[in-house]
Amino acid sequence: MKITMAHGSGGKSSAELMKTVFGTYFHNEILEKMEDAAVLDISGRIAFSTDSFVVTPVVFRGGDIGKLAVCGTVNDLLMMGARPLYLTSAYILEEGLESDLLETCVASMADTAAKAGVKIVAGDTKVVEGSGGLMINTTGIGLIPEGRDISAANLREGDAVLVSGCLGDHHACVLSHRMGLENDIQSDCAPLNDIVDALFENGVRVRAMRDITRGGLGTMLNELANTSRRGIEIEEERLPVRDEVRGFCGILGLDPLYMGNEGKMLAVVDGADAEKALAAMKGTEHGKDAVILGTVTAGGGVVMKTRLGGRRVVDMLYGEGLPRIC
Repeated sequence: MKITMAHGSGGKSSAELMKTVFGTYFHNEILEKMEDAAVLDISGRIAFSTDSFVVTPVVFRGGDIGKLAVCGTVNDLLMMGARPLYLTSAYILEEGLESDLLETCVASMADTAAKAGVKIVAGDTKVVEGSGGLMINTTGIGLIPEGRDISAANLREGDAVLVSGCLGDHHACVLSHRMGLENDIQSDCAPLNDIVDALFENGVRVRAMRDITRGGLGTMLNELANTSRRGIEIEEERLPVRDEVRGFCGILGLDPLYMGNEGKMLAVVDGADAEKALAAMKGTEHGKDAVILGTVTAGGGVVMKTRLGGRRVVDMLYGEGLPRIC
C-alpha cells in the first residue's frame, strides 16, 4: 500500500493507518488514553530537547530513520546527565511512501525506544504532497538526578578528554549508500545510556559531555573550548578511526575530525579520573573502543599534536558537511 493524501485527512484512512502501523508498535498506558496531550508525573530538574530527522536514504546499514530519531534525542538528553523518560514522535509522510517502509521504521523506532528505556507518549502524523519521502521529529524529556551538573562551563585546566569510539562510521555509511558504493561500513547509530550510566555509577567526576553528530569531533571540541574559555589539546595518534573508514576518507578527501556520528560521544572528566573513566567506557557495549584523546589547557582554541610532532589548529567545520546524515 502507498500512502495517499487521504491518510492525512483525519478520517477512515487515517484511523486505519493509526491502527495497523502506529498502534501495532506504539502502546503504553499513557499513549493508550488517546487524550489531546500526555499527562506526565515528573518531579525535579528536567532536560528537554527536540530534533528533526530528514536523512536520505531512510534505511541504511546499521539503522534507519526511526532508530535514528530515537537515538538523536535520547543522546541529547543523556549528554546533560539526564535519564531519558519520554518521547513524542511526529511523522511527516509524503504521498507515495510505501506503507511497508513506514512500518519498518516505526517498528525500529519502537524497538530502539524500548532499549533506551523511554516511552513514546504522544505523536502526530501529517501527509503532504511529495515523492514518497519520510521525515520525523522527536521531542524528549529526561530527569536529571540530584548532584549532576553537566556543562561546558565546568571545564578546568588538566581535565581529560575522552572519546567513546571510532569516528566517521555513520557519515561514511550514509555517503556510501548515496554514492552507490559497495563496502561493509555500518552506521554506529545507538542510544548511549550504557556509557553515561557507567561513568556515573563508577563515581567519575564528569564535567561535560557531547554526542559527536553533525560537524564532527572538531566542531564539538571547539564548542566546548569556546564556551569554557579554555584550550583543548588532542593527539592525532590516538584518534580512533576504523581502517575501512580511514581508507574511505583517503579516497574522497574527507577528514574524520569533521565527520558525523550517531553513536559516539566525548566526555571531559576530572584529570584524576581519566583512567577510571576509560575503564568504565570500555566495559560497555558502545564504549569498548574508547580512548583518552587529550587534555584541557589554560589557553584558547583546539590544537592537535600531529603524528610528525607538529601542531595543527583544529577549527570548527566550515561550510556544509555533506551528506545530510540525520
